[in-house]
Amino acid sequence: MTYMVQKIKPYFCSKFKPMNQILYKNTKISYSDTGKGNAVVLLHGFLENQTMWQDLVPELSKKHRLITLDLLGHGETECMGYVHSMEDNADVVQAVLSKLRIRKAVFIGHSMGGYVALAYAELYPEKIRGFVLLNSTSKADSEERKANRNRAIKAVKKDYTTFIRLSITNLFSPDNRELLVDEIEKVKNEALKTPLQGVVASLEGMKIRKDREVLLHLTPYPKMLILGKKDPVLIYETTLEQIEDTAVKLVTFPDGHMSHIENRDELLKVLLDFLKSA
Repeated sequence: MTYMVQKIKPYFCSKFKPMNQILYKNTKISYSDTGKGNAVVLLHGFLENQTMWQDLVPELSKKHRLITLDLLGHGETECMGYVHSMEDNADVVQAVLSKLRIRKAVFIGHSMGGYVALAYAELYPEKIRGFVLLNSTSKADSEERKANRNRAIKAVKKDYTTFIRLSITNLFSPDNRELLVDEIEKVKNEALKTPLQGVVASLEGMKIRKDREVLLHLTPYPKMLILGKKDPVLIYETTLEQIEDTAVKLVTFPDGHMSHIENRDELLKVLLDFLKSA
């Protein structure tokens, strides 16, 4: 398969190198490639884009080659149909890694990015050195969660801006919604760059994703689960159940779903330690 590559201007922060694009299945995919060393792939969550990693890239890239990319329908990556499955996104990741001739990598996925990392681990098991699920889960959506996603699809079609702004606010722990007002506003502004089709296609894709808990039990490489005790999206005690009787390392922060903002310094230390062993 042939990929076209072009340079595009950075759209958020000078901490990233100028972003590149490949053309995959006639869809523009945006990515960046920073640093040297063993490859680490950073996968953003729903309503985010690769700029979410901006404060972690400078330190992580000192000893590692960091690949960030915009998943389907997010950031500078175009939409590809009306359902963006986790497998579709995993294939996009592989297209980028193939272009860069990266054979193995550690994956760090935030929320939906964790679902994509798990799909990648299932589809391309020989290419995984380890993974971190950051504010994420290996479990499929419950029936209640699927119904919530259906309601979300109706809500975003009815009032896009209100849906986006409320969705972002609700990711933070209640205390931090007042303490981190400026940071939350920046996240909202980035989220509002996500096109309606991208929002709906991702909600549809998350709704139908497979349960991949088996990967936590049977895979041989290092794995870590990072959770927020007050995460409004993932119930802490329920999410813990999936790593019982596994070698998955657990890290718990005291705040919400946005550990890269709410617990940034602590998260950086945790990730650097994990990468030493992976």
